[in-house]
Amino acid sequence: MVYNFKLADIGEGIVEGEVSKWYVKVGDVVKENQPLVEIITEKVTVELPSPADGTITKIGPDAGKIVKVGEVIVVIDDGKEDKGIEKSSEDVIEVEKKDIIIEKNKSNKIIATPAVKRLAKEMGVDINRVVGTEENGRITEKDVKLYSKLEVQSNEERIAFRGTRRTIAERLSESSDRVVQAWIMEEIDMTNVTELKNKLKETSNEEIKLTYMPFFVKAVIRSLKSSPRINASLDEEKEDIVIKKDYNIGIATDTEQGLLVPVIKKAQDKDITTIAKEIEELSREAKTGELELADTQGGTFTITNIGAIGGISSIPIVNYPEVAILAINKIMKKVVLWEGEIVARDRVYLSLSFDHRVLDGADVARFLNSIRKCLEEPESLMKDEQT
Repeated sequence: MVYNFKLADIGEGIVEGEVSKWYVKVGDVVKENQPLVEIITEKVTVELPSPADGTITKIGPDAGKIVKVGEVIVVIDDGKEDKGIEKSSEDVIEVEKKDIIIEKNKSNKIIATPAVKRLAKEMGVDINRVVGTEENGRITEKDVKLYSKLEVQSNEERIAFRGTRRTIAERLSESSDRVVQAWIMEEIDMTNVTELKNKLKETSNEEIKLTYMPFFVKAVIRSLKSSPRINASLDEEKEDIVIKKDYNIGIATDTEQGLLVPVIKKAQDKDITTIAKEIEELSREAKTGELELADTQGGTFTITNIGAIGGISSIPIVNYPEVAILAINKIMKKVVLWEGEIVARDRVYLSLSFDHRVLDGADVARFLNSIRKCLEEPESLMKDEQT
């Protein structure tokens, strides 16, 4: 007889699971209740046992793939005469919420001693949900205690580690494994940028969301022009440092799916207003899921603005294969000594992480100094647009 072993309905709205690992392969001879596969759902991780003795004739998706509730995940032939009926695993087992595979008791009779029943009551365990491991499904004290332990452990939420989140993890792991990460920090005065930004908002005929980010983009581009090795990548296979001639600036964007990095292509050819519009549009598309793959490709340098959410200091991770990333922290009013007077000024810490295989501390220090000068004299950035 052939058993079509399907993923049973786990409940709580769960409609699919991810195959974590297989314990068997096609051709293996298995025994009833032998673990076949581990499935990860949004809430639990379960091992699915074989519904019968037999030989594996087919297995479903590979590890890491998604399987839907009701989908056949393994086929078992018990070698007995097949009367034209393919038996479904749904007649044999079901998956309970508490990480336990329960064999249906057709008589629904609980086999347990009074002492075991009393223990279950004392521990607050519903004995009807406990699987007996002794002969004929007899429930022991050990079964009750194990169930109680698993029930406590299951008081948690599981979020499937896949999709965008898993992709981010893979990229960060790659950067951590490959890049010799180092970092440097600089405090910069933003008061003049604040004043210029407000002035441009008042005089502009266009309705644009003018934030600090376009000014950082312009300052970064000018500084990259004088530090070309920072606008680069490392080709490890050919052992080349690849200097990029275009300045494609990635803007790290926080979304419900995780961190996305849309790219402003050829930002050196765009003015403050155009950059502001593009940042606003790319951010909207990132948050609504409308970004195309091309919008996130080709970056040469990345800026992340953690300060928009909060945080006066941070150490970003290089967006490999780029060689540097700039983090903007929170812009705050600080009392400082400025031109001989004690005044309140807008100040910000900038953090730059870099690949120490490609860049030295002196390289990035000069780069940050250039950014500081551009932002403390922002009118010079406007002059760039007029030349």
